[in-house]
Amino acid sequence: MIVDLHNHTVLCNHAQGTIDQYIEKAIKEGTKIFGFSEHAPMEFDPKYRLAFSQMQAYENSILHAQKKYKDKIEILLGYEVDYIEGYVDQRVLNAKVDYLIGSVHFIDKWGFDNPEFIGKYEDENIDEIWQKYFDAIEKMAQSGFFQIVGHFDLIKVFKFMPNTNILNIAQKALEAIKKADMTLEINMAGYRKPIAEAYPSRELLEAAFALDIPITFSSDAHEPHQVSLYNNEIVSLAKAVGYTKCATFKNKQRKMIEI
Repeated sequence: MIVDLHNHTVLCNHAQGTIDQYIEKAIKEGTKIFGFSEHAPMEFDPKYRLAFSQMQAYENSILHAQKKYKDKIEILLGYEVDYIEGYVDQRVLNAKVDYLIGSVHFIDKWGFDNPEFIGKYEDENIDEIWQKYFDAIEKMAQSGFFQIVGHFDLIKVFKFMPNTNILNIAQKALEAIKKADMTLEINMAGYRKPIAEAYPSRELLEAAFALDIPITFSSDAHEPHQVSLYNNEIVSLAKAVGYTKCATFKNKQRKMIEI
C-alpha cells in the first residue's frame, strides 16, 4: 500500500503504541507516504480524542517524525474531525496540516459505532438510522471543510443492514462528495469489525468510481500491528473496481499517484 493516510496515536485515549512503532511498521510494509490523523479535539465526547491543549504537542511530534524519517518514508500531518453541526472548531479547521478527514461517528449525539452503545440499535428503525447517517455525510461534504471522507459507510459496522437499497440511501451523499471535490478513503478497519469488509463496500465504491471520485488508502490503525494489516484486500478492491491512482496531500493540496 503506497499511501496510508488515516492512523492514530495514544493521544486519542483509545490507541496503543508509539509513533515510531507505527512508522517502522509502515516502512517494513513498503509504504511510501504515511499519515497520522488524530481524532481532533472538540467540545463534545472528550474521552475519545485529544484535548485542545494537546494539539501543539501532537503536531510537533509528527513534524519531528517527518524530519527523523525523511530518508525512509514521507510522513504527513492531519486530523480526523468528527462532523457534528455546531461543534466543528476553527482551531482545528485553521491548523497547518496536510489534510483533514471528515468523519461521522454520531447520529443525534449517539456514538453508533461504539460497542458501549450498541444496545440502542434495538430501539431504532434501521432504515431511518442509515438515512440519518448519510444525510450527515452529505452535510459534512457540503461544509467544504475537509479533503477526505472517512470510512464512508461506517454505519454498517455491526451488520445492522437496511431494507432499503443502500445506493439510494447514499446517492445524495456521493453527489455532495463529488461536488465538493473530496477524496474517498478505502479504509481497512472494517475487516477488524463484525462487518468484515472495507469501508466503503464494493457496491458503493463502484458508484464512487462512476462519479469519478478519487480515492486514497487508510489502515485506520490504533495499534502498530494494524498498519497495512489488510493491504492486499483494499488495494485489490480498488483495482478491481477500476482505480489506477490514489491521492496524497500536502498543505491540503491533492496529488494523484499510481497505485
